This record gives sequence, structure tokens and C-alpha cells, in this order.
Amino acid sequence: MSTPLTCRAPATGTVQIDDDKVRVTRWDFDPGAETGWHRHGMSYVVTPITDGTLLLELPGGQTATAELKAGVSYARAFGVEHNVVNAGTAPLSFVEVELKAYAG
Repeated sequence: MSTPLTCRAPATGTVQIDDDKVRVTRWDFDPGAETGWHRHGMSYVVTPITDGTLLLELPGGQTATAELKAGVSYARAFGVEHNVVNAGTAPLSFVEVELKAYAG
């Protein structure tokens, strides 16, 4: 007997700023919600609004987890490819700032 196909609910991305320098998006995840597979075309900074645990699905079937702490930011370079899932039992939110242009 095969396992039925299940789909995760999508996370909600709300663009707050999108100009020639940055794109700022607030991401809200219910428990189990996901972004869907994507590749970052820009370097970015994430600032968690809530504590939580992310499941990161990576190319090649690998996975990793990340513990988020409200107010503790982290940065990643462009080219990152993944699906981001709220692995916790509570809603999770963060703000992502994509860097379109650097000073200078």
C-alpha cells in the first residue's frame, strides 16, 4: 500500500518595501507551512520576529534545522537554494531583507 501524497500549506510572504536598493518581505508560517523551493538571486539578511525551528530542505535530499531567536539576525549570500518549513508547533515569523545594491 502506498502513502497518500500530502502537501504543506504555503507560508505567506508580504512585501513591505521593494525599491532599487532592497526588497523587504515579512514571512509568516503556520506550523508545518513552507516557502516552496526557491533560489536566492540576491544576498539577504533575516531577522526573526518569533522564536522557532526551521526545517531546511536542501538540494540532493539533504536537510538541516535552524533555531531562530527573535531579534537575532543572520545573513546569507546569493545562490542559496532550499525549501523552508516551520518545523515547530507554533506560528513563526521573520523579516527578510534582500540586498539589490550595495553602497558605492
